[in-house]
Amino acid sequence: RSGHWENYRQNMYTSEIEERDFAIKPMNCPGGMLYYKTRVHSYREFPLRVGEIGLVHRHEASGALSGLVRVRSFHQDDAHIYMEKEQIEDEIINVIKLVEEIYSTFGLTFELELSTRPEKETIGSDEEWEYTTAALKNALDRTGESYQINEGEGAFYGPKIDVHIRDALGRKWQCSTIQLDMSLPERFNLTYVAKDGTRQRPIMIHRVIYGSIERFLGILIEHFAGKFPLWLSPRQIRLIPIADRHVDYAHAVAKKLQAHHFRCEIDDSHESVSKKIRAAQLMQVNYMLTLGDRELESQTLSVRTRNNKVSGEIKLDNFIQDIEKERSTYA
Repeated sequence: RSGHWENYRQNMYTSEIEERDFAIKPMNCPGGMLYYKTRVHSYREFPLRVGEIGLVHRHEASGALSGLVRVRSFHQDDAHIYMEKEQIEDEIINVIKLVEEIYSTFGLTFELELSTRPEKETIGSDEEWEYTTAALKNALDRTGESYQINEGEGAFYGPKIDVHIRDALGRKWQCSTIQLDMSLPERFNLTYVAKDGTRQRPIMIHRVIYGSIERFLGILIEHFAGKFPLWLSPRQIRLIPIADRHVDYAHAVAKKLQAHHFRCEIDDSHESVSKKIRAAQLMQVNYMLTLGDRELESQTLSVRTRNNKVSGEIKLDNFIQDIEKERSTYA
């Protein structure tokens, strides 16, 4: 019913069982339609935003596959937003603001592109395509952001805004997309109770921010060259006791750091201190805390960064205050 079978079958994993055709889900959209149909909706609920992290499978050409950035099975952060016509532009602007907020948090710059109706077979009337394309263009104009128009690059069910990000090497990646759709609500017979009591057809926006979660993680790894900022780092702090008699102090420090929701670990192996530090730096641990007799006696820490910057001794409370500030500002 969604049109994927007719328009996207070549990219789907299919099988035939007892003379019936089956396919593994390539997109989350039909599920969003079925969820909407579970009850009656009113205009008072609009805009109604329904999100999911859905697993999809797409039969990509083997030559196009590449690490995490191009795979055949991945998770996508889809949301389907249902609304009335007069809410379209404001809602699109809200999504663009969300994209800007999230990407700027990661330190990523982005470019906007408006993709229009493709020449191949599409869903929907000429009037619907003209209306939805104009709505997207008006919303982009209202944001004041620059954008380019990609003629014929839209989805088969509607025009879209593609968001391309650039990594630290200047490479361009398409992640977020905002697609306006009046066709699927009609195909699935979606309705809502309008202000005048009549049943009307809602407008729907498909939107993803990260796109493929796997691809976005791959892009981030390349962008940061593995050196994640503190708030994002899987290994934030490693405690390095110099001798066995310092291990108890290391556990006490770790407990307090964990109470402040920092990810920390203790290297209590019998390697030399220099080897422990080197191992932590190779793992791109943000901070290494060396604990010896002097630190134990003064209840301090000796702090070193993964870039080998030594900050000297510092009180634990002062260290926590500094890294909490670093974490909260997404530095």
